[in-house]
Amino acid sequence: MDLQLRDLRVLVTGGSAGIGLATAELLIAEGARVAIASRGPAREAERIGAVAVAADLATAGGCTTAVAEAVAALGGLDALVNNVGVAQIRTFEQVDDDRWQAAWDTNVMSYVRCIRAALPHLRGSEHAAIVNVSSTSGKRPSAGMPEYSVTKAALLSLSRLVADVYAGDGIRCNAVTPGPTRSPAWLAPGGLADQTAAASGRDREQVLEAVGAGRPLKRMAEPEEIAAVIAFLCSPRSSYVTGAAWSADGGTVPVIL
Repeated sequence: MDLQLRDLRVLVTGGSAGIGLATAELLIAEGARVAIASRGPAREAERIGAVAVAADLATAGGCTTAVAEAVAALGGLDALVNNVGVAQIRTFEQVDDDRWQAAWDTNVMSYVRCIRAALPHLRGSEHAAIVNVSSTSGKRPSAGMPEYSVTKAALLSLSRLVADVYAGDGIRCNAVTPGPTRSPAWLAPGGLADQTAAASGRDREQVLEAVGAGRPLKRMAEPEEIAAVIAFLCSPRSSYVTGAAWSADGGTVPVIL
């Protein structure tokens, strides 16, 4: 199916690795023009043919810069994919105020700020769409990732709010809630697999096997599988979909939402 993405202009935050990178690659393969924003996007941007936007998205200035540079390079903006995020394995009592604030700045405020900066440009598009990458932890909190779970739940409320407020401007907004995905967040040295292993006394391969086995589909997701959902929600093919929270979690959260 042609997603009708040809020549649409898209900014993907956190687009230099994992789900964000897979999304950017798929959008480009479908004919979209894509900018990826992160602290160090240059190498991957060159490899996939995207515009590189170097920005610290945990700051207000970084978000403003990311949108402004993407718009300047692409000649406008049709879709925004908010994907940047941080996660750590910790107990509730280990999360001090600074860690709560850091998670809030990256996982929530980067989305708020990028949306706010993008709105004037999205209003000028005939196919305006925003996709916010949340998590299964936003629907069912993970006891081992307290601040991550709370911030990802906030994104579901933000997505519904933006969908309601800006529907009259023709701007759609949806959330995606992936389950555990075989991305650097899990697989990189010191990532969630290693952190879980250290906390549980298991090795990383045992952790990854158990995490996959805990899904009804009996495996973790591949980044490309989440990217496919995001690309559809960016596309004119999903023109009557807004305010939704799409589960892409292998059946992990057993609710009808």
